[in-house]
Amino acid sequence: MTNATAVPVAGPAPAASGPVADADERTRDRVLAAVLEHGPVSAAELGDMLGFTPAAVRRHLDHLSRAGIIEVKRVAKPGAGAGRPARRYVLSSQGQSSLGNDYLDIAALALQQLQKVAGPDAVRAFAEERFADMERRYAPEMEKAGPDIRDRATALSAALSRDNFVASAASIEAKAPLPAALSSVQLCQGHCPIQQLAARFPVFCDVETEVFSRLVGVDVRRLSTLARGGHVCTTHIPTGRLSARPATAPAAAPARLDEVTNHQQERP
Repeated sequence: MTNATAVPVAGPAPAASGPVADADERTRDRVLAAVLEHGPVSAAELGDMLGFTPAAVRRHLDHLSRAGIIEVKRVAKPGAGAGRPARRYVLSSQGQSSLGNDYLDIAALALQQLQKVAGPDAVRAFAEERFADMERRYAPEMEKAGPDIRDRATALSAALSRDNFVASAASIEAKAPLPAALSSVQLCQGHCPIQQLAARFPVFCDVETEVFSRLVGVDVRRLSTLARGGHVCTTHIPTGRLSARPATAPAAAPARLDEVTNHQQERP
């Protein structure tokens, strides 16, 4: 996320004016800036960062939520088991628009020019380079998780959550008369920092899916994406084999033009 120190708040005008209202507005700007920089983030974490009481933070969060600038993501804590998901705050689509999308516009224009000059393969190469760092950082954690695909999927979810993708992994067991080979893990991501860019260049979603496949050690399938209007990004990870293939397995060959790409596979 980008750093921010003063963020204008869009939405309903304050009911009162004067020093108190001005102080509230400045405080609300600080809360919004912290959500922008650190989201998904809890009210307690915001209070610790900004030195506010939980009640004061929640009052400003409620105001921003009513204005549609931020929204709540309910996130299951990795390893916490059953229970109520934690509330985390992120900027909403309206909030992103109110802050401006200059950086996205510049990035999109740069990629459009790159595609025009060097072709679509150059955009894919850019996306692969971007996700290569993720793969390098996550690979040791996947190896530590061992060969079990469920364990690797859980480790991937935890790593993604640390990077603010608001991830979760849910096991789905196939029950008779369905064969056990149809069991799977549904890996969900509730936040994407390049959502609007990926909507213009779906190759980012494709490359991310390929990285997940190599990390988990089994062919995976993207069922939905935030970039294409989904509520979350969902990746289907089959667990019927239970054991991952070797980490040194080569990446799958690029899909032919007549094949459906990962970001288009919206149904299981």
